[in-house]
Amino acid sequence: MNMYKDYLKEIEERKTQGLHPKPIDSAELLSEIIDHIRNTESGDRKDALQFFIYNTLPGTTSAAGAKAGFLKDIISGTIEVPEISPAFAFELLSHMKGGPSIEVLLDLALGHEAAIAKQAADVLKTQVFLYDADIDRLKEAFKAENPIAKEILESYARAEFFTKLPEVAEEIKVVTYIAGEGDISTDLLSPGNQAHSRSDRELHGKCMITPEAQQEIRQLQAQHPDKSVMLIAEKGTMGVGSSRMSGVNNVALWTGRQASPYVPFVNIAPIVGGTNGISPIFLTTVDVTGGIGIDLKNWVKKVDENGALVRNDKDEPILEEVYSVATGTVLTINTKEKKLYKDGEALIDISKALTPQKMEFIRAGGSYAIVFGKKIQTVAAKILEIEPTSVFAPSKEISHEGQGLTAVEKIFNRNAVGTTPGKVLHAGSDVRVEVNIVGSQDTTGLMTAQELESMAATVISPIVDGAYQSGCHTASVWDKKAQANIPKLMKFMNDFGLITARDPKGAYHSMTDVIHKVLNDITVDEWAIIIGGDSHTRMSKGVAFGADSGTVALALATGEASMPIPESVKVTFKGEMKDHMDFRDVVHATQAQMLQQFGGENVFQGRIIEVHIGTLPADQAFTFTDWTAEMKAKASICISEDDTLIESLEIAKGRIQIMIDKGMDNSRQVLQGLINKADKRIAEIKSGEKPALTPDANAKYYAEVVIDLDLIDEPMIADPDVNNADVSKRYTHDTIRALSYYQGDKKVDLGFVGSCMVHKGDLKILSRMLKNIEQQNGKVEFHAPLVVAAPTYNIIDELKAEGDWDLLQKYSGFEFNDLLPKSTARTEYENMMYLERPGCNLCMGNQEKAAKGDTVMATSTRLFQGRVVEDAERKKGESLLASTPVVVLSAILGRIPNISEYKAAVEGIDLTKFAPPAKQLSM
Repeated sequence: MNMYKDYLKEIEERKTQGLHPKPIDSAELLSEIIDHIRNTESGDRKDALQFFIYNTLPGTTSAAGAKAGFLKDIISGTIEVPEISPAFAFELLSHMKGGPSIEVLLDLALGHEAAIAKQAADVLKTQVFLYDADIDRLKEAFKAENPIAKEILESYARAEFFTKLPEVAEEIKVVTYIAGEGDISTDLLSPGNQAHSRSDRELHGKCMITPEAQQEIRQLQAQHPDKSVMLIAEKGTMGVGSSRMSGVNNVALWTGRQASPYVPFVNIAPIVGGTNGISPIFLTTVDVTGGIGIDLKNWVKKVDENGALVRNDKDEPILEEVYSVATGTVLTINTKEKKLYKDGEALIDISKALTPQKMEFIRAGGSYAIVFGKKIQTVAAKILEIEPTSVFAPSKEISHEGQGLTAVEKIFNRNAVGTTPGKVLHAGSDVRVEVNIVGSQDTTGLMTAQELESMAATVISPIVDGAYQSGCHTASVWDKKAQANIPKLMKFMNDFGLITARDPKGAYHSMTDVIHKVLNDITVDEWAIIIGGDSHTRMSKGVAFGADSGTVALALATGEASMPIPESVKVTFKGEMKDHMDFRDVVHATQAQMLQQFGGENVFQGRIIEVHIGTLPADQAFTFTDWTAEMKAKASICISEDDTLIESLEIAKGRIQIMIDKGMDNSRQVLQGLINKADKRIAEIKSGEKPALTPDANAKYYAEVVIDLDLIDEPMIADPDVNNADVSKRYTHDTIRALSYYQGDKKVDLGFVGSCMVHKGDLKILSRMLKNIEQQNGKVEFHAPLVVAAPTYNIIDELKAEGDWDLLQKYSGFEFNDLLPKSTARTEYENMMYLERPGCNLCMGNQEKAAKGDTVMATSTRLFQGRVVEDAERKKGESLLASTPVVVLSAILGRIPNISEYKAAVEGIDLTKFAPPAKQLSM
């Protein structure tokens, strides 16, 4: 019994870390535990019972199969365990959430023992995680006139799995805890450098905020045992940045309640708030766990007696406090009146946090149960040939007669399922949609696999056109953590039906390409809906939503997603881009000009940015859509001209073919199917049968923003403003400054060209700049390290073919070697150029990092505290974001250049250019 002994040894090791035994997912280990239970003389029997009952993971884990089988033997009387009665065995099965437990319950319900069948049926009526094979068994038994099968199906058609749940409490009392001032990144709740531990929920929970904060939360709970702790972003938005289920899991672990007494460290019902609300991706994740996310609006912009904004000496709106939510404040959420109370006084309306649909999620303990429940109710009613009982809140369907459709409204209408036939839906409508493309990334993938196991899914939905599992977030360092986790993840996802970056059999070279770059290539229809496990799932074709690991799992398992149709903001351009500017400067200027046009209000937040990009191909346009995550937009859509879209699709076809040539296609020939779809779409555009997607001319937008290219005269830099006196203004992406602000003397300690915000053109700009500077100065000398990480291997192959890679090799001091990958993260850098492996590298912050306290100039998207660079004792780390030429020159000079130095360095170089469409792109 070696596995059990190893488990006991691991338990002792975890005790030294203050951790409980790790939950069991292995059938081999559980089989040994069961042997101890069966052996009444075993000295380990008492502990074995505890492990079996309280510490075994449910769903489709192999341990769940062993547990379900043993419980079946107890119920059938094959074996007797005094501590587990048949009734208790049924209770344990009821908490196992599908997979083997459903198979056992169906065996018992459709068996010949009437009393057992009745008990099994009563448990099955509470379950919702049934799949086609389970439903087929019920359907066949019903056709054979089995009364138990009929009874179960009738219960499903009445949705008794939901109606018999307790109602949501009318009053929920909370005590506040200020987690931070300003925007709170998910990095604070689940740091990127702890990504390896996310699937070990208790261990990962120890990294939330700080140990001191965790202690303060425990103290609040001790002082207020009848209340929930509400985590708050004071003067900011809660959960900006990455799409992390682990962030919400950590909040729930510390402030929520246990989902099941028999499943450790899986908590639900967290309550979070933010002065400026909750980030859209984070709010979806809160819904997954049946929690509540509240837009507190406790600080508002001050106005004078005429209603005009009052501004400070920096021309910023002055905020004034409407009511206090200081740590320790007791508030009451009234779920009936949909209001937030303090000392009996209503503070604000919170109906958006407590919509009928969200109330269902809260009642059911999470959104999954509702999604699967609605599906099983519909299927059961169809088998019985009856109408399902009206139980769930009807989906809100908003339709404005005579009003046209935005691009996103068109996509949602095309992909919607279960809506009123013939009804055209506008923004605000709640819609279930079919998902075309799904992406899972490697640091959340293990959690996605856990979610798939917990919802008993074993194979990808056949309606998904394509799905990809990346290896980019762990590409930089092939350390022991990666070696332990990544092959296991890739095998699981490959077996599930995804195209995987690493071949479990080792037949093709592992591909560490950045996930959203790959998704951008495999999206071959601008009418597609994409769900990806990364906040930067923002395609330049279709509409893409960054999502938590659970929503990704749901999309993989069901091929569907549910959400309201978002409002859109239309972005168009005028003027002419100057030769010395790069398109990245246009991207930053878009945010700056938007904030200026709307008095500091971010009209992009929580909405779709419909950018009329026109003539910019997918690779370059992705630079804009990628950044929209930092604009706090829910998603973005590129409106392209026909010829440009065809060009982008041809590029995508070529890259998909490379994946096929590598041997990455699977038995379903998913990749070949995508090429076929691209050919069909190109033919439709060329023939005029179905031109490129455009909005209707009479579509209605929340706002329209016009960006004046003539105003962009120098490079634009996103600055974390780490020393701003107002803490809430630090580490946002809203401080956009012109190059001249720094007067050519701000020291730069490290430059980073890489991650998803660069394309092949950026690497060509880099090579041309190095050649340019050598010609001007006689040599290239780096006064700060320059780390370069191409986003994909395709780009490197193309650069090699075009001669640019030779130039980069000439000037570099280090080049990655896939045969000898780094086993430890780099902690010190020399003043030279590093050509690193394709992937996220410094942008992710979980492996490579700059030295503490460094000032980093990067092309990436992350400027959050501690992400790219941590603080030193005497100096704050800061990550400034800029275009490739600015970053390269900053590394060479060791400081931010002045405008004349910049212009000289880019002279004659073809920067990423953009021109507004010649005509309005709408129908």
